[in-house]
Amino acid sequence: MSVKATKSAKSEVWETIVVLVQALIIALVIRSFLWQPFSIPTASLQPNLLIGDYVLASKYTYGYSSYSFPFNAIPINGRIFGRTPERGEIAVFEPVPKDDAYIKRVIGLPGDEIQMKNGVLHINGEPVQKERTGTSIDTDSNGISVEVTTYRETLPNGVSYTVQEISDTGAFDNTAIYKVPADHYFMMGDNRDRSLDSRSLSSVGYVPFTNFIGKAEVRYFSIEDNLNPWAIWNWPGNVRWGRMFESIYQ
Repeated sequence: MSVKATKSAKSEVWETIVVLVQALIIALVIRSFLWQPFSIPTASLQPNLLIGDYVLASKYTYGYSSYSFPFNAIPINGRIFGRTPERGEIAVFEPVPKDDAYIKRVIGLPGDEIQMKNGVLHINGEPVQKERTGTSIDTDSNGISVEVTTYRETLPNGVSYTVQEISDTGAFDNTAIYKVPADHYFMMGDNRDRSLDSRSLSSVGYVPFTNFIGKAEVRYFSIEDNLNPWAIWNWPGNVRWGRMFESIYQ
């Protein structure tokens, strides 16, 4: 082998390494500042987000805090840029008692009073509009299926979505009044009797604005039975093609 050929091979290897590093940097920048992917592992937002859905959360919508970056690598005091969450939006956040990312719907804003009465959501003393739409079967991440009643719930700002309930007598269907502190938000799942959310103060509780990671915007992939998306041999018959590349706000 000639010296020239050896140098050419080394140059190609170096160029490949440079390209890979550049790609990783670009991916890290996109993940930190623009969009971050998340999977849906539980039934808490069914029927709107199913187990096995994959969503993109926009980082820039709510601005940036230390929670916006991997391993909280950039220490930021509070939040910079962006806007505050709006009622009815679906957001990704880290609860104070946990280190895992949760995804729930924004129900209570700072200063709001939230209460559940016989399965009916009340905001600041007023019942939220709730219209029965039918029944369905809900299956959780353990494969346990139950019959649920579905409703169309409409928040005071006009945001409307489907919720479902096993009954109106569950553990969090009748609660005391939750007074949302300043700069905090009250988060709930749409699958009301199968969601661990702000109604459990010891597990999730009120979520500081600082702890928000991003606003869930787009469902880009969906596969049944929570199968690994990289196992493409499982795609035929399992990928939910009709749920791909859609806004999660319908």
